[in-house]
Amino acid sequence: MKEKVRDAALTGFVALDRRLPAAEAAKALLRKAFPDHWSFLLGELALYSFAVLVLTGSYLTLFFDPSMTQSVYAGPYEPLRGLRMSQAYLSTLQLSFEVRGGLLIRQVHHWAALVFVAAIAVHMLRIFFTGAFRRPREVNWIVGLTLFALSLLEGFAGYSLPDDLLSGTGMRTANSIVMSIPVAGTYLSSFIWRGAFPGQLIIPRLYVVHVLFVPGVLIALVTVHLMLVVYLKHTHWAERGRTNRNAVGQPMFPQFVTKSTGLFLMVFGALTALAALAQVNPVWAYGPYRADQVATDAQPDWYVGFLEGALRVMPPWETVLWGHTFMWNVLIPTVVLPGALFAGLYLYPFLEKWVAGDRSEHHLADRPRNQAARTALGVAGIVFYAVLLAAGGNDVIAYSFRVSVNTLTWIFRIAVILGPVLAYWVTRRICLALQAHDRKLLAEGHESGNVEQDVQGGLSEGHEALSAGHSYRLMVRELPLPEARPEGQLPRRQRLRLALNSWYYRDRVEIPVTPEQRRAVEERTAAPPEPEEPGEAAGRGEPAGRGT
Repeated sequence: MKEKVRDAALTGFVALDRRLPAAEAAKALLRKAFPDHWSFLLGELALYSFAVLVLTGSYLTLFFDPSMTQSVYAGPYEPLRGLRMSQAYLSTLQLSFEVRGGLLIRQVHHWAALVFVAAIAVHMLRIFFTGAFRRPREVNWIVGLTLFALSLLEGFAGYSLPDDLLSGTGMRTANSIVMSIPVAGTYLSSFIWRGAFPGQLIIPRLYVVHVLFVPGVLIALVTVHLMLVVYLKHTHWAERGRTNRNAVGQPMFPQFVTKSTGLFLMVFGALTALAALAQVNPVWAYGPYRADQVATDAQPDWYVGFLEGALRVMPPWETVLWGHTFMWNVLIPTVVLPGALFAGLYLYPFLEKWVAGDRSEHHLADRPRNQAARTALGVAGIVFYAVLLAAGGNDVIAYSFRVSVNTLTWIFRIAVILGPVLAYWVTRRICLALQAHDRKLLAEGHESGNVEQDVQGGLSEGHEALSAGHSYRLMVRELPLPEARPEGQLPRRQRLRLALNSWYYRDRVEIPVTPEQRRAVEERTAAPPEPEEPGEAAGRGEPAGRGT
């Protein structure tokens, strides 16, 4: 049946190609190889969550009013009757209680936003731990990281639009962050809020940012990202028939299209089920925002929770210089820290390439255990983020477990420094232990579960040889040796690079391979040929193009 459908589609494209030249490109796209491993669907999960966001957001814009004009509530929710509130909050209540299906769509939208950011984050972690950011995909790493940063901004803007007491508390925090920027902070705050906080224009401005500016940039970047994925091809795990010079997978039509369509329907169904069964962001329980009130147990959505935690663990440091107050307790955790974090992530592909001295292309995905230093750094970053996220709820934790808030704050201050260090050391040792386990498997094989007794009466467990595919997966890996230090005086920059190179690659467990197997591994991990210069290819009458 699949062959008939594919043949019919190809026949239709042949007929179309006689009339439209674009049909040839479409036919090539439909035959493009897509990866078949489940981990590569994390990007699809983010894409389809974004599609749900666009669909539900388009519906919500028909009923939401971002005006800050005050009015008195007289709707069906009795606890809020008679209260003055902005049109933004009033229209959110009307969406929730008076528009048929409005509450369901609101909650689908909110759950989709949470899943969208989470899927991008996990997708980026998969790329980081498998080394899929290396050449030639550095630009796509930058595009994906920019998508993640914009998704944080988009989520915060949407979270703030209802103008309830919880989102208003978050907006007050945002104003404090802007005001903490030395010299320019007061001017930026006056420009964004059009005067003193809370102002009258911030919600309409956030509405434009949320429904127009950021979605437009997101759609453009998603398009660029997908085009680069198609052009650069995907990475793949080391399996028989898969090398550093090819791209193996399922064709886009009908296999990948069928699988991807099923995933989209599952995502849409799961988000709808969450919206129907799990309440999220009940704005009616918080009440309208008042500048002289603060919501208790105020916790932001998880993707900006680490900023709240950083604010709570930072000591109250301030300095007054030349008439300006430097609020280090706000500036460092909310401006310097995320700025340094994203700068490090943007630069990491180029830093690793410089440390490794590697200029070749990489299309084989690394097993995280084989890159112990990179994996340990990634886990240390995750632990650092997790500690800050937990610290953002220190008041709730203290109340729930009857612990002093001050004691808990000091615990988080110590954990945010020692936790990543301990996580780095433990993860690196685990990676080396897993490498040693792989070596033992190659040398001895799997334990068969059968106990054997020799003629002297000794007992031992039997072993079975690994399959060819399993052996291939363990042996074919890209793990360069540390560079030898040349003799003589070296520039300081070169000495630093060699020291980092030794630290990055020195810990390893060698795999037992024969000389023939080593040559075969080197052949399969060899980089693709470099693209020729247009002049050289034209001189021989050959088309120029990048290596595949």
